[in-house]
Amino acid sequence: MLVYELGDIVTLKKGHPCGENKWEILRTGVDIKLKCLGCERQVWLSRMEFEKRVRKIKEGDKFVSIVHHKKSED
Repeated sequence: MLVYELGDIVTLKKGHPCGENKWEILRTGVDIKLKCLGCERQVWLSRMEFEKRVRKIKEGDKFVSIVHHKKSED
């Protein structure tokens, strides 16, 4: 299981109806709270549903596939 932090930008399998596919993580835990970066709408997903839907995470200036994502160990 990957560790997601507040403020991470992710893309999901399907885009939002507003046309945007970038989401900011606002809250983590058993449920994940996301904010659409297009229309500012906020949604809740269970962690299991989020893990199924997430595809890429932003590292620096580019998006990296979750499969290749390596969290820095602090």
